Amino acid sequence: MRCPVNAYKNMLKIIPLGGLGEIGLNMMVFEYGDTIVIIDSGLMFPEDYMLGVDFVIPNMDYIRQNKSRVAGIILTHAHEDHVGALPYLLREVDVPVYATGFTIGMLENKLEEHNLFSSTLLKEISPKEKLSIPPFEFEFIRVNHSVVDGVGLAVKTPVGCIVHTGDFKLSDTFIPGMMTDIDTFARLGNEGVLALLSDSTNVEKEGRTVSDEVVGETLANIIVKSKGRVIVALFASNIARIQQVVNIIKSGRRKIIFNGRSIEQSVKVASDLGMLHIPDGMAIDVEQIDQYAPHEILMITTGSQGEPMSALTRMSADMHKQIKVEKGDTVILSSKFIPGNEKAIAKIINNLFRKGADVIYEKISEIHVSGHAFRDELKKMISVTQPEYFIPIHGELRHLVRHSRLAEESGIPKERVLMAENGQIIEFDQTGGRINGNISTSRILVDGKGVGDVGRRVLKERRHLSEEGLVVVTLALDEETGFVVYGPEITSKGFVFERETGHIIEDAKCVVVEIIEDVSLLEPAKRVEVLRKRLHQALREYFNFTMKRRPLILPFILEV
Repeated sequence: MRCPVNAYKNMLKIIPLGGLGEIGLNMMVFEYGDTIVIIDSGLMFPEDYMLGVDFVIPNMDYIRQNKSRVAGIILTHAHEDHVGALPYLLREVDVPVYATGFTIGMLENKLEEHNLFSSTLLKEISPKEKLSIPPFEFEFIRVNHSVVDGVGLAVKTPVGCIVHTGDFKLSDTFIPGMMTDIDTFARLGNEGVLALLSDSTNVEKEGRTVSDEVVGETLANIIVKSKGRVIVALFASNIARIQQVVNIIKSGRRKIIFNGRSIEQSVKVASDLGMLHIPDGMAIDVEQIDQYAPHEILMITTGSQGEPMSALTRMSADMHKQIKVEKGDTVILSSKFIPGNEKAIAKIINNLFRKGADVIYEKISEIHVSGHAFRDELKKMISVTQPEYFIPIHGELRHLVRHSRLAEESGIPKERVLMAENGQIIEFDQTGGRINGNISTSRILVDGKGVGDVGRRVLKERRHLSEEGLVVVTLALDEETGFVVYGPEITSKGFVFERETGHIIEDAKCVVVEIIEDVSLLEPAKRVEVLRKRLHQALREYFNFTMKRRPLILPFILEV
């Protein structure tokens, strides 16, 4: 049953600014009349070609242009691909941020680092609670995911009810109160859902996600059989997995150590909220590790994705201050290999094996379960919500296409499946829904304190430097005569090993001297410019001829 419809000009617009066509960067605008509410503000970690880039955030030009209309920001859960860009969004708009308790707890340090915590209005929301931001009314729905305290949304609008699943799965979890509230989704379906926006991440996987109980049994078998220390690496926000490990060892003699800033923060937040229960006396500080025998220690840490500065990476490279991996240790990587991280993870695994540790990972044992619904669960969500329109979200293009086809197989007419990508405007009014027009979107690269100042040209130069190296030519000329008073000096970095191929550089100096002799007779006003261009061209041709390489050439010419 539809809600009453306002004037035609006040249609509902849903605009994805990120997350539709890629994994990460999740950000979506809900717009009606003069009101905008933003759902999520996520980042994405850099791809291989983004040399030196720390992370990527969505282009916020549309937000900047309409900042006076933004009334609030709603966050569905605490993963970086949904909250990581929030500090940059808050530089553009000063509005309340609505999130569950765990999500807010995980945000506090992030906002503090950006000097935004004291100026940001964080408002805690709970599942089954309703929030009114006229003309919208939001109802929050508990969903089960690989982080606790996640929610989906029912958005009541003047044109109908929109259901946004957030990241979800339907399989069981043993943490009380963290199951997906399928009954509420079904109630909304009976009341009437205009459109379902559903997580597409695992649409390629048949069946259902594995139960947490299966993973727990596998972990228990590994831990019980281990004779030495056990080191479990996982995502810091995976409180369910941490609780499983705690439950496995609480009847034994092992002490637990949490090592890594993000792990320590998530454990504290979850414990304070009553979502994680650790028996008194079980947790010890890493400084106490030498007071216990190896078989009495279990450590939970970060680094399951090969992050360069993570605790596990430092352990594998003998760079950790307190922990040295030894023969007899068992290391469990309880997470999925995220595409793009395979080489970094393989390097860590090889280093750990080299030190004599036994390494257990996803490809050889069932020690991880995805937080995203498989195909049967996605079909179930469509079935219970009974939407008039279907919009796949959260995924690369192939995921969106396959999810669209799944919706059609589930009975949604093809013309009511709206497969949008970033920037495309999804409209709903009394005549129905459609994709109509688009806005400009892009990825903004964050490099240190620089936001958006690294673009394609800079990345191309970095790639050139990384592959071909750098050659610097330094010389000084007499301003009046044009004679050389210093140099030419040629220095190379990442190009040739001068001790072995010094003749290459010496011959290059002869090329430089010949050009100087030709140019020195030119009038002073043109001399330096012509010399710089000719040096660049001649050295490029010389190195390409002798080495089949094209280093970046930087001539520095000073007139004195």
